[in-house]
Amino acid sequence: MKKKILFTHSYFLHFDRKQWKLQQPYPPLATIYAAAVMRNEGFDVSLFDTMFAKSPDEIKSSLEKFSPEYVVIYDDGFNYLTKMCLTNMREAAFQMSALAKKNGSKVIVCSSDATDHAEKYLQHGADFIIRGEAEVTLKEIVAALESGETNYENIAGLSFYSGEKLVATQTRDVLRQLDTLPSPAWDLIDMNEYRKRWKKNHGYFSLNISTTRGCPFHCNWCAKPIYGNRYNVHSPRRVVDELKMLMHEYGAEHFWMTDDIFGLKPGWINEFSALVEKENLRLKFKIQSRVDLLLQEDNIAALAKAGCETAWVGAESGSQKILDAMDKRTKVEQIYKATRLLKKHAIKTAFFLQFGYLGETRKDIEATLNMVMDLMPDDIGVSVSYPLPGTKFYETVKHELKEKTNWKDSDELAMMFHNTFPSPFYKELQRYLHKRYRAKQGVNELKNLFIASEKISSQKLRKIAGIPFYLTGSIFRKSRLAKFQKPV
Repeated sequence: MKKKILFTHSYFLHFDRKQWKLQQPYPPLATIYAAAVMRNEGFDVSLFDTMFAKSPDEIKSSLEKFSPEYVVIYDDGFNYLTKMCLTNMREAAFQMSALAKKNGSKVIVCSSDATDHAEKYLQHGADFIIRGEAEVTLKEIVAALESGETNYENIAGLSFYSGEKLVATQTRDVLRQLDTLPSPAWDLIDMNEYRKRWKKNHGYFSLNISTTRGCPFHCNWCAKPIYGNRYNVHSPRRVVDELKMLMHEYGAEHFWMTDDIFGLKPGWINEFSALVEKENLRLKFKIQSRVDLLLQEDNIAALAKAGCETAWVGAESGSQKILDAMDKRTKVEQIYKATRLLKKHAIKTAFFLQFGYLGETRKDIEATLNMVMDLMPDDIGVSVSYPLPGTKFYETVKHELKEKTNWKDSDELAMMFHNTFPSPFYKELQRYLHKRYRAKQGVNELKNLFIASEKISSQKLRKIAGIPFYLTGSIFRKSRLAKFQKPV
């Protein structure tokens, strides 16, 4: 009889108020990659998907019905939300570990947070922590356990207790030939629930897919505990075949390319675009990239041809001083140039923005606000500098981190180290920027109403109708900022 492995992960949409409101759920991609690998090894695999669960206790029914020998809490390392190591999710992982242990299962955990805090997870019921990229390590540790092996120190990428001693084996090299991996075990996902939520809230169904692993750049605040600084890539052929399958089998109409950097390999985007055209795929997708990479070759034109709808870029700041301090290695002028070129090719532009980096002054903040108002990207994501273990930034400020070292959820935006302004200032700044930005969006749509001849959409009408709300909101938030410093 096949041995059973129950896979799960620790991201609960219910525990992240901001994301619950957005209702843009994506299946745990890394989790079902690992499940596919272990299925190929001959195991009976199942999934307790926590995405829509309300409590870690809900895993009990899966434990009772499936009776797994192994429970693998394998977080989706492709999703930036899991990289934030939110305490809500950590506590849920602890609770599921304890329940699995009580059930008599061996508990194996792989996540960014567990990689950084192995001892905490081992103390809450985990038998083994897999550090970094985990598929090969998972195969080896389960094979060792199945064979009755008791010495695990030769298995790379593990942390575990040997008696009272915490053992961390050597670091495992990352996979280089990604096409050797099986297709993720999509059949384990309740696609009807994901599709229903997307259709109800957004009018289309989006799924996630990864074309690469890792990022070779060295922004000094960016943690990469799973895939590291190596950059390895699936072939365009493999990616297009996966897209075709997800469209035909599950009705996906839109895709999130989860890569930290999409299309870094020279020529990859052009080859991908040609294959999409050859296969006559009608798809839309969003990517994450860098402004300097988008300006290389004819990447933007090729992306538009392939169906890229939105490009999220790590703009971070409108101050060159701050970009340099971050080791970002991009220029403010590249943000301007790439944004205008994306708009020229009808690709929506979205900015990741970060306030509160070390040394940021009022002048730097104003430069970022001015850049946003000048360029008016189609969307913005605003955060504050968040120190994660393994980064140069963390090492610089860790002496200031006391009991609180992680946010509770993705919207907390707490400043956990001493900076130019107090923590509440940055929360107000985020609200102020959003209100000011949305107000100008509405004003721009109102202007276009008198210029453009095409029929205006309901979405644009809502933006126009929101002008008074956002305008008064921005004035109010600006006055609140004055409590912490002169108005920005």
